[in-house]
Amino acid sequence: MNTEDLKSLIPAVDTRSLVDRVEMNLMDFFIKRNLKPGDPIPKEIELSAAMGVSRTVIRESLNRLKTMGLVEAKKHRGTIIKSPDIAEILQKSMIPRILNETTLRDVFEMRLILEVGMADLVVSRASDQDIEELFEIVKDESLQSADTLFDVDYEIRFHGKLYEITGNETLKSFQGLLLPIFNYAYSSGLINKHFENKHYVSHKELVETLRHRDADKFRNDMRWHLENHFRRIMVKAEGSSENGYGIKSSFNSSGRNSLS
Repeated sequence: MNTEDLKSLIPAVDTRSLVDRVEMNLMDFFIKRNLKPGDPIPKEIELSAAMGVSRTVIRESLNRLKTMGLVEAKKHRGTIIKSPDIAEILQKSMIPRILNETTLRDVFEMRLILEVGMADLVVSRASDQDIEELFEIVKDESLQSADTLFDVDYEIRFHGKLYEITGNETLKSFQGLLLPIFNYAYSSGLINKHFENKHYVSHKELVETLRHRDADKFRNDMRWHLENHFRRIMVKAEGSSENGYGIKSSFNSSGRNSLS
Protein backbone atom coordinates (compact mmCIF):
# COMPACT_ATOMS: atom_id res chain seq x y z
CA MET A 1 0.00 0.00 0.00
CA ASN A 2 1.46 3.36 -0.98
CA THR A 3 1.66 6.49 1.16
CA GLU A 4 -1.26 8.24 -0.51
CA ASP A 5 -3.54 5.27 0.18
CA LEU A 6 -2.47 5.26 3.83
CA LYS A 7 -3.17 8.98 4.13
CA SER A 8 -6.75 8.40 3.01
CA LEU A 9 -7.22 5.70 5.66
CA ILE A 10 -5.28 7.05 8.62
CA PRO A 11 -5.95 10.61 9.83
CA ALA A 12 -2.87 12.76 10.39
CA VAL A 13 -1.81 13.34 13.97
CA ASP A 14 -2.36 16.89 15.25
CA THR A 15 1.19 17.94 16.12
CA ARG A 16 0.25 21.38 17.43
CA SER A 17 0.97 22.02 21.09
CA LEU A 18 -1.86 21.81 23.59
CA VAL A 19 -1.78 25.59 24.02
CA ASP A 20 -2.06 26.04 20.23
CA ARG A 21 -5.13 23.82 20.11
CA VAL A 22 -6.79 25.51 23.09
CA GLU A 23 -6.13 28.91 21.52
CA MET A 24 -7.82 27.87 18.27
CA ASN A 25 -10.73 26.27 20.14
CA LEU A 26 -11.26 29.46 22.12
CA MET A 27 -11.37 31.59 18.97
CA ASP A 28 -13.79 29.11 17.41
CA PHE A 29 -15.94 29.38 20.57
CA PHE A 30 -15.97 33.18 20.36
CA ILE A 31 -17.08 33.03 16.72
CA LYS A 32 -19.80 30.41 17.32
CA ARG A 33 -21.19 32.39 20.26
CA ASN A 34 -21.11 35.55 18.09
CA LEU A 35 -19.33 37.45 20.86
CA LYS A 36 -18.80 41.17 20.29
CA PRO A 37 -16.31 43.67 21.78
CA GLY A 38 -17.20 44.17 25.44
CA ASP A 39 -18.83 40.76 25.88
CA PRO A 40 -17.42 38.70 28.79
CA ILE A 41 -15.97 35.24 28.27
CA PRO A 42 -16.17 32.33 30.75
CA LYS A 43 -13.77 32.30 33.70
CA GLU A 44 -10.50 30.36 33.57
CA ILE A 45 -11.81 27.68 35.91
CA GLU A 46 -14.92 27.20 33.76
CA LEU A 47 -12.89 26.96 30.55
CA SER A 48 -10.48 24.54 32.22
CA ALA A 49 -13.28 22.22 33.28
CA ALA A 50 -15.09 22.44 29.93
CA MET A 51 -11.98 21.75 27.83
CA GLY A 52 -10.36 19.20 30.13
CA VAL A 53 -7.04 21.04 30.43
CA SER A 54 -5.22 22.75 33.27
CA ARG A 55 -5.78 26.40 34.17
CA THR A 56 -2.13 27.01 33.28
CA VAL A 57 -2.85 26.01 29.68
CA ILE A 58 -5.98 28.18 29.61
CA ARG A 59 -4.05 31.13 31.05
CA GLU A 60 -1.25 30.81 28.48
CA SER A 61 -3.78 30.60 25.64
CA LEU A 62 -5.59 33.70 26.90
CA ASN A 63 -2.30 35.56 27.23
CA ARG A 64 -1.64 34.87 23.55
CA LEU A 65 -5.07 36.24 22.67
CA LYS A 66 -4.33 39.32 24.79
CA THR A 67 -1.10 39.85 22.86
CA MET A 68 -3.11 39.66 19.65
CA GLY A 69 -5.50 42.28 21.03
CA LEU A 70 -8.52 39.95 20.92
CA VAL A 71 -9.28 39.92 24.66
CA GLU A 72 -8.46 42.11 27.66
CA ALA A 73 -8.85 41.87 31.43
CA LYS A 74 -11.18 44.39 33.08
CA LYS A 75 -11.45 45.00 36.82
CA HIS A 76 -14.66 43.59 38.28
CA ARG A 77 -15.64 42.20 34.86
CA GLY A 78 -13.06 39.54 34.16
CA THR A 79 -11.83 38.90 30.62
CA ILE A 80 -13.81 40.46 27.77
CA ILE A 81 -13.69 40.48 23.98
CA LYS A 82 -11.77 43.42 22.52
CA SER A 83 -11.69 44.92 19.03
CA PRO A 84 -8.02 44.55 18.03
CA ASP A 85 -5.92 47.53 16.96
CA ILE A 86 -4.53 46.26 13.65
CA ALA A 87 -1.70 48.80 13.47
CA GLU A 88 -0.66 48.12 17.07
CA ILE A 89 -0.48 44.39 16.37
CA LEU A 90 1.63 44.92 13.26
CA GLN A 91 3.91 47.38 15.02
CA LYS A 92 5.09 44.68 17.40
CA SER A 93 6.67 42.81 14.51
CA MET A 94 7.51 45.71 12.17
CA ILE A 95 11.13 46.14 13.22
CA PRO A 96 12.99 47.33 10.10
CA ARG A 97 16.37 45.83 10.96
CA ILE A 98 14.98 42.31 11.33
CA LEU A 99 12.67 42.31 8.30
CA ASN A 100 14.06 40.76 5.14
CA GLU A 101 14.44 42.82 1.98
CA THR A 102 11.34 41.40 0.29
CA THR A 103 9.14 42.37 3.24
CA LEU A 104 10.73 45.83 3.46
CA ARG A 105 10.03 46.45 -0.20
CA ASP A 106 6.45 45.21 0.16
CA VAL A 107 5.82 47.55 3.10
CA PHE A 108 7.53 50.40 1.26
CA GLU A 109 5.19 49.90 -1.70
CA MET A 110 2.18 49.73 0.64
CA ARG A 111 2.86 53.21 1.99
CA LEU A 112 3.18 54.69 -1.49
CA ILE A 113 0.01 52.99 -2.75
CA LEU A 114 -1.96 54.23 0.27
CA GLU A 115 -0.99 57.84 -0.31
CA VAL A 116 -1.98 57.81 -3.97
CA GLY A 117 -5.17 55.89 -3.23
CA MET A 118 -6.44 58.18 -0.48
CA ALA A 119 -6.58 61.25 -2.75
CA ASP A 120 -10.38 61.26 -2.97
CA LEU A 121 -10.75 61.17 0.82
CA VAL A 122 -8.27 64.02 1.26
CA VAL A 123 -9.96 66.24 -1.35
CA SER A 124 -13.51 65.57 -0.13
CA ARG A 125 -12.75 65.97 3.58
CA ALA A 126 -10.17 68.76 3.70
CA SER A 127 -11.50 71.91 5.34
CA ASP A 128 -10.26 75.39 4.49
CA GLN A 129 -8.45 75.35 7.83
CA ASP A 130 -6.73 72.08 6.90
CA ILE A 131 -5.48 73.60 3.64
CA GLU A 132 -4.19 76.67 5.47
CA GLU A 133 -2.29 74.42 7.87
CA LEU A 134 -0.73 72.59 4.91
CA PHE A 135 0.31 75.91 3.35
CA GLU A 136 1.93 76.82 6.67
CA ILE A 137 3.89 73.54 6.67
CA VAL A 138 5.23 74.03 3.13
CA LYS A 139 5.82 77.80 3.19
CA ASP A 140 9.59 77.43 3.64
CA GLU A 141 9.99 74.51 1.25
CA SER A 142 13.03 74.92 -0.97
CA LEU A 143 13.05 74.02 -4.65
CA GLN A 144 13.20 70.24 -4.97
CA SER A 145 13.75 67.84 -7.81
CA ALA A 146 13.00 64.20 -8.55
CA ASP A 147 16.38 63.29 -7.09
CA THR A 148 15.50 64.78 -3.70
CA LEU A 149 15.47 62.37 -0.79
CA PHE A 150 12.94 63.27 1.83
CA ASP A 151 13.55 64.79 5.24
CA VAL A 152 11.84 62.51 7.74
CA ASP A 153 10.49 65.20 10.09
CA TYR A 154 9.16 67.29 7.21
CA GLU A 155 7.52 64.25 5.59
CA ILE A 156 5.86 63.27 8.86
CA ARG A 157 4.39 66.77 9.25
CA PHE A 158 3.11 67.07 5.70
CA HIS A 159 1.96 63.54 4.94
CA GLY A 160 0.81 63.04 8.53
CA LYS A 161 -1.55 65.98 8.02
CA LEU A 162 -2.93 64.33 4.87
CA TYR A 163 -3.63 61.13 6.81
CA GLU A 164 -5.29 63.21 9.53
CA ILE A 165 -7.52 64.91 6.95
CA THR A 166 -8.92 61.55 5.80
CA GLY A 167 -10.52 61.12 9.23
CA ASN A 168 -9.67 57.41 9.00
CA GLU A 169 -8.12 56.34 12.30
CA THR A 170 -6.69 53.11 10.89
CA LEU A 171 -4.98 55.02 8.08
CA LYS A 172 -3.54 57.47 10.61
CA SER A 173 -2.15 54.59 12.65
CA PHE A 174 -0.61 53.05 9.54
CA GLN A 175 1.15 56.31 8.71
CA GLY A 176 3.02 56.23 12.00
CA LEU A 177 3.78 52.58 11.43
CA LEU A 178 5.06 52.83 7.86
CA LEU A 179 7.21 55.96 7.90
CA PRO A 180 10.06 54.39 9.92
CA ILE A 181 10.13 51.57 7.35
CA PHE A 182 10.15 54.15 4.56
CA ASN A 183 13.10 55.97 6.14
CA TYR A 184 15.03 52.77 6.79
CA ALA A 185 14.64 51.71 3.16
CA TYR A 186 16.78 54.71 2.26
CA SER A 187 19.23 54.79 5.15
CA SER A 188 20.01 51.09 4.70
CA GLY A 189 20.78 51.51 1.00
CA LEU A 190 17.99 49.07 0.13
CA ILE A 191 16.45 51.38 -2.44
CA ASN A 192 18.43 52.18 -5.56
CA LYS A 193 18.86 55.95 -5.46
CA HIS A 194 20.06 56.62 -9.01
CA PHE A 195 17.82 57.19 -12.02
CA GLU A 196 17.26 59.85 -14.66
CA ASN A 197 15.54 63.02 -13.48
CA LYS A 198 11.81 63.26 -14.20
CA HIS A 199 9.16 65.93 -13.70
CA TYR A 200 8.53 66.39 -9.98
CA VAL A 201 5.51 67.80 -8.10
CA SER A 202 6.48 69.52 -4.86
CA HIS A 203 4.55 69.64 -1.59
CA LYS A 204 3.64 73.27 -2.39
CA GLU A 205 2.17 72.25 -5.74
CA LEU A 206 0.18 69.48 -4.06
CA VAL A 207 -1.39 71.95 -1.64
CA GLU A 208 -2.25 74.30 -4.48
CA THR A 209 -3.98 71.44 -6.33
CA LEU A 210 -5.85 70.49 -3.17
CA ARG A 211 -7.05 74.10 -2.84
CA HIS A 212 -8.80 73.73 -6.22
CA ARG A 213 -10.61 70.57 -5.03
CA ASP A 214 -9.74 68.53 -8.11
CA ALA A 215 -9.53 64.90 -6.94
CA ASP A 216 -8.28 63.48 -10.25
CA LYS A 217 -5.51 66.07 -10.57
CA PHE A 218 -4.57 65.69 -6.89
CA ARG A 219 -4.26 61.92 -7.33
CA ASN A 220 -2.15 62.35 -10.45
CA ASP A 221 0.01 65.01 -8.78
CA MET A 222 0.53 62.79 -5.75
CA ARG A 223 1.68 60.01 -8.08
CA TRP A 224 4.13 62.49 -9.64
CA HIS A 225 5.20 63.69 -6.21
CA LEU A 226 6.06 60.12 -5.23
CA GLU A 227 7.55 59.27 -8.62
CA ASN A 228 11.12 59.35 -7.34
CA HIS A 229 10.19 56.86 -4.62
CA PHE A 230 8.21 54.63 -7.00
CA ARG A 231 11.04 54.58 -9.49
CA ARG A 232 13.53 53.47 -6.88
CA ILE A 233 11.52 50.39 -6.01
CA MET A 234 10.05 49.57 -9.42
CA VAL A 235 13.02 49.77 -11.77
CA LYS A 236 13.92 46.17 -12.59
CA ALA A 237 16.98 46.77 -14.68
CA GLU A 238 19.02 49.52 -16.31
CA GLY A 239 16.72 51.58 -18.55
CA SER A 240 13.57 49.68 -17.56
CA SER A 241 10.38 51.73 -17.28
CA GLU A 242 8.15 48.89 -16.15
CA ASN A 243 6.58 49.39 -12.79
CA GLY A 244 5.91 46.82 -10.05
CA TYR A 245 2.56 45.83 -11.59
CA GLY A 246 3.88 44.90 -15.00
CA ILE A 247 2.50 48.15 -16.49
CA LYS A 248 4.66 50.56 -18.44
CA SER A 249 4.00 54.07 -17.22
CA SER A 250 4.77 57.28 -19.11
CA PHE A 251 4.00 60.91 -18.31
CA ASN A 252 3.77 63.64 -20.87
CA SER A 253 4.83 67.22 -20.34
CA SER A 254 1.36 68.28 -19.21
CA GLY A 255 1.51 65.94 -16.25
CA ARG A 256 -1.06 63.48 -17.59
CA ASN A 257 -0.44 59.84 -16.90
CA SER A 258 -0.79 57.30 -19.71
CA LEU A 259 -0.67 53.57 -19.21
CA SER A 260 0.07 50.96 -21.81
